[in-house]
Amino acid sequence: MPGLYFEEFSVGQKITTVGRTVTEDNIMNFAGLTGDYNQIHTDAHFAAGTQFGQRIAHGLLGLSVGVGLLMRTGMLEGTVIAFREILEWKFIKPVFIGDTVHATMEVKDKKAMPRIGGGLATIEVSVLNQKDEVLMKGTLALLIALKP
Repeated sequence: MPGLYFEEFSVGQKITTVGRTVTEDNIMNFAGLTGDYNQIHTDAHFAAGTQFGQRIAHGLLGLSVGVGLLMRTGMLEGTVIAFREILEWKFIKPVFIGDTVHATMEVKDKKAMPRIGGGLATIEVSVLNQKDEVLMKGTLALLIALKP
């Protein structure tokens, strides 16, 4: 099923994704991929002595999982031209190993850009845990294709 085209998005449109549990393997694989082996993510003994009391996921892993969950909805499948910009992003609470996160999105603005065959959709995204606590949130700008 193809995703929604620019014309099919509407300001105020909201969606909530399915959940995904963040695992130790996710964190270690992300550390390996990025080279960010900060002890707060990779060393249980070190992390136990921090204000969090345990290891936490990389903030950018949480952001990436949130965007991935948005993609799983199918709304953006095959119609996203580009992930253009993070207009703002705030990390509010940590993602812990074992947290099941989901994302919500709301279309805040649209601007047609016919010369590139699409339009700019400004989307407010929140990533929440199983307790519905907002862990991070921000605004993304996506270029979405026009209907052929």
